[in-house]
Amino acid sequence: MGVFLRHVAGMATVLAAAAPAVARQAPADIVFTNGYVYSVDSKDHVFQALAVRGGRIVYIGDDGGAASYAGPKTRRIDLKGHMMMPGLVDGHMHPLEGGQNLIGCSLDYLPLTVGGFSDRVRACAADPSFRNASGGLVVRNWFQEAMKPAGTRLTKQVLDAIDATHPIVVRSSFGHSALLNSAALRLAGITATTQAPPGGEIVHDAAGQPTGMLEDEAQNLIAPVDPPSTPQEDVRAAAASLAAMRAQGVTGFLDAWALDKDLAAYAALQRQGALTARAHFAPLVDPAHAADIAGNVGRLKAIAARYDQGPIGVAPSVTVRNVKLFMDGVITAPAMTGVLLAPYRVNRGTAAAPRWEPGPSSGPAPYFPPAVLGPLLQGLVTAGFDPHMHADGDGAVRIALDGVQAMRAALPQADARPAIAHDELVDPADRPRFKALGAVPVLSFQWEKQAPDTVEGARDYLGPDRVRDIEPASLLAQAGARIAYGSDWPVDPLNEWFALKVGVTRTNAPEAGPRYAHPLGDEPGLSRAEVLRAITMNSSWELRSDTQTGSLEPGKLADLIVLDRNVMQVPANDIANTKVLVTMVGGRIVYSTGALAPKANGPG
Repeated sequence: MGVFLRHVAGMATVLAAAAPAVARQAPADIVFTNGYVYSVDSKDHVFQALAVRGGRIVYIGDDGGAASYAGPKTRRIDLKGHMMMPGLVDGHMHPLEGGQNLIGCSLDYLPLTVGGFSDRVRACAADPSFRNASGGLVVRNWFQEAMKPAGTRLTKQVLDAIDATHPIVVRSSFGHSALLNSAALRLAGITATTQAPPGGEIVHDAAGQPTGMLEDEAQNLIAPVDPPSTPQEDVRAAAASLAAMRAQGVTGFLDAWALDKDLAAYAALQRQGALTARAHFAPLVDPAHAADIAGNVGRLKAIAARYDQGPIGVAPSVTVRNVKLFMDGVITAPAMTGVLLAPYRVNRGTAAAPRWEPGPSSGPAPYFPPAVLGPLLQGLVTAGFDPHMHADGDGAVRIALDGVQAMRAALPQADARPAIAHDELVDPADRPRFKALGAVPVLSFQWEKQAPDTVEGARDYLGPDRVRDIEPASLLAQAGARIAYGSDWPVDPLNEWFALKVGVTRTNAPEAGPRYAHPLGDEPGLSRAEVLRAITMNSSWELRSDTQTGSLEPGKLADLIVLDRNVMQVPANDIANTKVLVTMVGGRIVYSTGALAPKANGPG
């Protein structure tokens, strides 16, 4: 403890010397003392106290130094030894959809048998409140890869047995697949001769008829079945998403596939003073229109002109400076829509005596071919946008990196921060390229565990060599990549602390059972400091807010959280149990359990 206090006192002296005299003398709005204040600065310093004035940090150091910032109107909060750290910045999620899932019919990401699946969908179908305006039912959070027994494939007949008259759509939690019943197929106009759009697939049976499964861009055909929600419904879903984020400690996020409805909903909450996280948005570029660079740039600039609120300030606002591109789908079975460098394997034997060999497919054609991607990225960067590319397979990752390399060669002076999200497989030759090209891998740490998707959905189809290196966080870190974190919510439940625990241990939760109890692969997890930096400073850098957020330093915005346990000191598995006690954004407490500070003076 003495060493810790000497370290704090020394750093406080340095910071006080650097701070202008007026800052030392003017009273703060809030002073926090008696804590473990983890800064995530360049050296990950730990302090005792922090002071906030005007929504920004004016002091960080020891308790003695903080006393000079306490005036008669200063609010004093005793941290009672609890850990404070920067607020979480989620670098890749789909929050409006996450909010819709919180208030709609959900399969809750559960591993289900066909009977269990049918029972839960049937229960939703019997509840009129889940029906949309056309009488249809949309079911979300289907963990398709975890159907039991492993390898189970569903078709429209399962849903027809529940309701053959009204449309039913069941959306996969991964966001890349949907299952429709016959009524939904009819309403969508999908027949044996319907052509899938570029980047999508309509799955057919042996007789050539649609099975009800739609993959990736083919899900756009569902629009007649799943009519758009009303603006009021969107605002309600956005508010639900923000409530969930506040409780998790999320103070900033990127909506990694932003439609106009997403932007409109969060902008409406911002006008009401109810936006409680810094909201960044990435509108989509459709592969079908990729060659129209001028048209895409014009459309994106129009969206930004309508919604982007300029430089980041104290109050949470809306920014539109990123652009989303899908390079492929997902690498695991049953979808296997990720673009690979070598083919997926197929079973040439039997279920009892399998013989897995390379098959004919390495996944779909690249959604953005190299000849199209390079010029498109150049156009986006020239227009002031940062590309954010979804790439699951090693083939898609390589194409994305090649596109970034072509952009860098054409625009050597450009201030670009390209991101490549997911990166579940990365060829060894491509790992150093992230650092060399200044590309950010945005990883979802919660995938780095043994689970149905990474075991049954990957082991046989990818083969031992690729499975050994699946979810290569530590390999990318060793190659010098600046790793950011993105939950991809609602692909998974919003549980940032479980994800950080998995990032450190590469193990599943105990309730997953002995089948999935071992670490994933041969590589170690990241350190605690690395996972915390990924979800604070590095994700802030990804979103160009690193001069304002991501660390606790004088002059930065007071976006911070207080935890019920010290995640740098508790057993690694216990990180998953972390609860947030206080969430502050721009100096305003937006969430509090009441344990250290009164309930929030706003939403939450």
